[in-house]
Amino acid sequence: MQTPLVLASRSPRRQQLLQTLGIPFSIQVQDTPEDYPEGMLAAEVPPYLAQKKAQAMLPILTQGQWLITADTDVILDGTVLGKPNDLGEAAALLRQMSGRTHDVVTGVCVANLEGAFHTFSDTTKVRFRALSEEMIAYYLQHFRPLDKAGAYGVQEWIGMVAIEGIEGCFYNVMGLPVQRLFMLLQTLLPPEVLYAGRF
Repeated sequence: MQTPLVLASRSPRRQQLLQTLGIPFSIQVQDTPEDYPEGMLAAEVPPYLAQKKAQAMLPILTQGQWLITADTDVILDGTVLGKPNDLGEAAALLRQMSGRTHDVVTGVCVANLEGAFHTFSDTTKVRFRALSEEMIAYYLQHFRPLDKAGAYGVQEWIGMVAIEGIEGCFYNVMGLPVQRLFMLLQTLLPPEVLYAGRF
């Protein structure tokens, strides 16, 4: 059965958040290089990559479907802090963010075969308390930081003990600004799809 939405993301957090919206969707993923032009402003990288992923994934759609792609980055001092390659890099990233405020920017693209591209980004400011070496070591030993931008998950232990404050959308830090996405989908999908199973 064809679903109205196709989510192109391996992220279990994004899948969980979209599932909670209650709109039927399927998951299809392919690897897309996450490179971007040299000199691009850090805040422009996530929406650029989200649209790049969408352009690569359009051929998997059928008529009437909408594709959702997203990219989340942690930005500190104007620099994109990507996913760490190993635990040493993860520890270094956490030390950089210790006691400071960073931005989490998620770019989202919603596209279809008719050539419609709706791209936006959302920014959340996250303030970390000072992290001890024991806290960092515990997190790295017991959790999985390597698949996360900035080496941390807001919904995990490190988020509970390290985050002093959040300004903006919490779910954006998880990887999908669902409130803004839902507002966009309200303009694209009929009510019987948007509220499937609720009538």
